[in-house]
Amino acid sequence: MIVHTILYVSDQNKSTEFYKQVLGMNPLLHVPGMTEFKLSEAHILGLMPEKGIKRLLGDKIPDTFAGSNVPRAELYIRVEEPERLFATALKLGAQELDPIRPRDWGGRAGYVMDSDGHILAFAT
Repeated sequence: MIVHTILYVSDQNKSTEFYKQVLGMNPLLHVPGMTEFKLSEAHILGLMPEKGIKRLLGDKIPDTFAGSNVPRAELYIRVEEPERLFATALKLGAQELDPIRPRDWGGRAGYVMDSDGHILAFAT
């Protein structure tokens, strides 16, 4: 099984650059309408322009851009050094929501929000 998580973004190129730097990797695919990052053998992160999904599904879904900057998804990213990714995201313009700190469920995690309202958690 391969899972594709697709985030709807307002500016595909801006979001591609953000995730390229935060994740420390180049996209596997970057064409008009879709960017993909291979996070693991079983998980692909996709970035699709908001207008692209609307063209694809039409009136069957509400306008995604009506919910801009409203949290619509969370990527919970477990890494050895979450501080580095957290700091990189902030440097690139992400909004800090909660600093990296010990959590009730174990480990440490910190939360930021990207320019489209997607939540990123960097955790151990």
